[in-house]
Amino acid sequence: IGRGQPAFERVADAGLVAGPVLEAGCGTGENALFFAARGLEAVGVDAVETAVTAARVKAAARGLTVEFLVHDALALGELGRRFGTVVDSGLFHTFDDDERSLYVASLVAATALRARVFVLCFSELELGEGGPRRVTQAELHDAARAAGFDGLASGAAEEAADHPGGLAQPAVLGGRLEPRQGI
Repeated sequence: IGRGQPAFERVADAGLVAGPVLEAGCGTGENALFFAARGLEAVGVDAVETAVTAARVKAAARGLTVEFLVHDALALGELGRRFGTVVDSGLFHTFDDDERSLYVASLVAATALRARVFVLCFSELELGEGGPRRVTQAELHDAARAAGFDGLASGAAEEAADHPGGLAQPAVLGGRLEPRQGI
């Protein structure tokens, strides 16, 4: 959409974002760039090298320091870092059930204690046919609980990136994530 997602802007405005911030599945990096412009240390990862290159070009053009890496979101622990906030705009719903478990475990490996993870994904309330697989609130909660996270909250966002199927009612999962197991 050429800028950070409005839902992520709202959580930042509400003081719910702590650095460093990781954008998982960053594409061309608009959310990481948004957080960097707010003075937060930001890192974006995506498996598509062309997207990461475009994100780096945007960062340079805007005079922002953001680390953009070609990296597998299912292996975030390999980054060797812990993040205070993770944002995901449209990545979670691309995974099948097994990959979702791996992804949430990957988030556990890359988040600091009491980190927050905010996920925008297409919900079961989405109208129309086609587009990405819909995600139920129960699926979001189950995936998080299976990884050992507590304290999840969810709600609906009014806006999302334009999508070929005209889909624009994502679910938002945002919560204080506190692993039950000492990490």
